[in-house]
Amino acid sequence: MINTARLREHSIRGTYCDIATRIDGKLQMIIEVKAIGLELKDTHVKQAVDYAANQGIEWVALTNVHYWKVFRVMFTQPINAELVLDMDFLSLNPKDSAHLENLFLLTRESMIKSGLYAYHDQLQATNRFYLGAAILSDPVIEALRREIRRLSPDVRIQMEDLRTALKQDVLKRDVIDGDQAEAARRKMAKASGKMLRAKRTITTEPGPGAAESTDAEDSAGKP
Repeated sequence: MINTARLREHSIRGTYCDIATRIDGKLQMIIEVKAIGLELKDTHVKQAVDYAANQGIEWVALTNVHYWKVFRVMFTQPINAELVLDMDFLSLNPKDSAHLENLFLLTRESMIKSGLYAYHDQLQATNRFYLGAAILSDPVIEALRREIRRLSPDVRIQMEDLRTALKQDVLKRDVIDGDQAEAARRKMAKASGKMLRAKRTITTEPGPGAAESTDAEDSAGKP
């Protein structure tokens, strides 16, 4: 049976956070609560993220009751945090399915099913850094080159020339430079590597009739 608990004033290496949620003895989220109406500032986010990072916790919520902000801690150098949810509780509509889905992400059931992770992955797949990395990837550049050659058969253009033109004249600088852009490129390269290895595995695996065919050929070759 899954055990959940909310721990007030949870101690982390000599400092205290307001609330920590736990499932089966494992801390899931740090919740830093500020006074009602107090503006939530970057310093408050840093305080909560520091608490979480010291304990190896990936999720942080910052709230003044009116607003809730949920961050995923990224264990990079330096420690970073990405905003995943930003909710105004006073504007929530119980008949709005999107609002209800966002609320569900904070429930025990969602935590058990890794709902926040899946939601964050979905956000990442369509953010500007991942779209920029996708546009500059070899498959997209090659497709773009084919389309240009189809429209202008006499034009000869290299992939690197296209990539350079996209970087210099099409994409914004902040989309292709910086830590988040580099992280997107690494994730894109990792995904491409997995796909390539999967294709190689499928290609090298013998078909269902390969063994029988080889045996038949061997038999046919015998006197």
